[in-house]
Amino acid sequence: MVTLYHNPRCSKSREALNLLREQGQEPEVVLYLETPPNAKTLKALLSKLGIGARDLLRKGEDAYKELNLADEKLSEAALIKAMVENPKLIERPIAINGNKAVIGRPPENVLQIIT
Repeated sequence: MVTLYHNPRCSKSREALNLLREQGQEPEVVLYLETPPNAKTLKALLSKLGIGARDLLRKGEDAYKELNLADEKLSEAALIKAMVENPKLIERPIAINGNKAVIGRPPENVLQIIT
């Protein structure tokens, strides 16, 4: 079962959802802005993605600048805490299938986890 961390206001997220549906997948859609992941979930997600927390941050968001998240001294835990408290900071969309996950940028990336 594919899970998609989705923001319906984001064109890339909508494209990723449509691509999955075109492939016969009806993912479990997580509206992560309404139901943000907790720290444990984010850590598991980062592990599946094979990246660090900094790589999951949306650097163009106002909160990124306001919270000084560009500071290289910030720990992984501090970055995860910032994403839990400000889910807009989480890059989107994210597709998960079992132990595999990808960021859907470009949206075609989501096809990697269903083959």
